[in-house]
Amino acid sequence: MKFKLNKKDKNSNARTGTLYCDHGKIETPIFIPVGTQGSVKTLHQQELIKDIKAEIILSNTYHLFLRPGIDIFKKAGGIHKFINWDLPILTDSGGYQVYSIAEKRKITDEGVEFQSHIDGSKHFFTPERIIDIQLNIGADFIMAFDECTPYPCDKSYADKSMKLTHDWLQRCQKQYSKNNNIYGYQSNLIPIIQGSVYKDLRKISTKKICSYDFKAVAIGGLSVGEPAEILYDMTNTCCEIIPEEKMRYLMGVGNPVNILECISLGIDMFDCVIPTRNGRNGLLYTPKGKINIKNKKWENDFNPIDTLNYCSIDKNYSKAYLRHLFISKEILGMQIASFHNLSFYMWLIKEARKKINAGCFEEWKNKMSKILNENI
Repeated sequence: MKFKLNKKDKNSNARTGTLYCDHGKIETPIFIPVGTQGSVKTLHQQELIKDIKAEIILSNTYHLFLRPGIDIFKKAGGIHKFINWDLPILTDSGGYQVYSIAEKRKITDEGVEFQSHIDGSKHFFTPERIIDIQLNIGADFIMAFDECTPYPCDKSYADKSMKLTHDWLQRCQKQYSKNNNIYGYQSNLIPIIQGSVYKDLRKISTKKICSYDFKAVAIGGLSVGEPAEILYDMTNTCCEIIPEEKMRYLMGVGNPVNILECISLGIDMFDCVIPTRNGRNGLLYTPKGKINIKNKKWENDFNPIDTLNYCSIDKNYSKAYLRHLFISKEILGMQIASFHNLSFYMWLIKEARKKINAGCFEEWKNKMSKILNENI
């Protein structure tokens, strides 16, 4: 992995860069569509590559470990061959999923015992095992095993959790160094900053994580219910310490306004289920604001979904037709809306790169953020 910083905005901390790995290069800032189980819901790979122009996707270690299982990836020759995707892939370590099933897991210094949400079977994840699982899945970017704290979270627990994450990172790195090239290409380990919503803990964690020789670092434990102001404050606290030559990945963020604000703070990479999840529920994002396509006001609107050219299928379908699909609970409605929203996200992130390179990002960001919060 290599990260090259290309341009810095003169009125903010926004920047453009290029991230290189064995499956290609990624222009940053970048948004990663989430394909938790090796599939971005309702969309097939060729749509993502040819139409939506996704440069990377994310899958989840916890889910892929449970189903289809690691043996399948070994037999297939890795995740790229298994899902027919020849571009970069990132796997999350499963720390967030462990956090989300709190009633079915037990955390110790050694690792996490948890119960499968599928069949109730018990499993034990250690940092070493998580690294081995991710390497055998075969993603280009793999995440260190961490504990994601909830919000709100007691400071003493956040401190203990942060130290556990740091201890686990040492074990992850040691295991990773043994073999990180199973399928003929490099898998790259990315460590995760924790510390909940406590600025002093975030500073400690950021300094600790950045003391390692990693080309990229991730900020975790945010976007778990905290107000946007806290999200921005914690992100800024970390970005002020992270050396500029390291790529910065903000995990689980976010809506379009969150993304623009955090680009302004210096973040390079994002992932989130929002565009597809909200799309499947009838919420569309556009450069003019948000559309709830289920509203009766669209019943007789036979204009295209949007007349701008950022989404290749918008002009093919009217708002009235898309509303009909949702009211009728047709799967095509969810597919069109997901396709539209991811196309919008890719357009937004590409526009952000253009504005940074042109030296006018901050002014554009402030204007766009007001528009994107509005309902049409």
